[in-house]
Amino acid sequence: MKVIQMPLGPLGTNAYIIREGKECLIVDPGGEGEKLITYLNEEALKPVAALLTHAHFDHIGAVDKVRDHFKIPVYLHKEEKDWLMDPTKNGSSFFQMGEITAEDPDHLLTPGPLTVGPFKMEVRHTPGHSPGSVSFIFDTFAVSGDALFQRGIGRTDLPGGDMQTLLTSIRTELFSLGDAYVVYPGHGPATTIGEEKSENPFLT
Repeated sequence: MKVIQMPLGPLGTNAYIIREGKECLIVDPGGEGEKLITYLNEEALKPVAALLTHAHFDHIGAVDKVRDHFKIPVYLHKEEKDWLMDPTKNGSSFFQMGEITAEDPDHLLTPGPLTVGPFKMEVRHTPGHSPGSVSFIFDTFAVSGDALFQRGIGRTDLPGGDMQTLLTSIRTELFSLGDAYVVYPGHGPATTIGEEKSENPFLT
């Protein structure tokens, strides 16, 4: 399994392409839909789904473009099922970049095992940055959205954010993973669970 990190959109939000052979998952298609589609076509990849770690505007900008182009379903946690269509809830109404909306998700995520095509993972609910934030846990890596960053954590000043909830999510749902687990965050470079346990100033 190979993970490709692709910063997209005005905030450089990390989209991830997780590929197994020629099939792939798209995680958080945050913007620049044509760039993302062009890359996938050039690599002859076949997306099977778009997974969202949460529904903030910088993570959803290209959702409908990839959904419509590749005819794939979109997965989002049930706590944010009505956020895609609502600029106030997804946060785009608070910034000077125009309101962003997308059609409702096709499937609602709940914690536990998830199989999509050839991909098997665990969904862990990691709220705090937003109420429906999730992390996708694979055999050797996790996609953490805006919960945990290299030497940082997600902001909690948007609607539904809560600092103590976020810290608890990280400690219980992410720090229970092995130290060697690679963490692919919503912004910035990859890190590991072990590094963040020992070096993250918010959690040490």
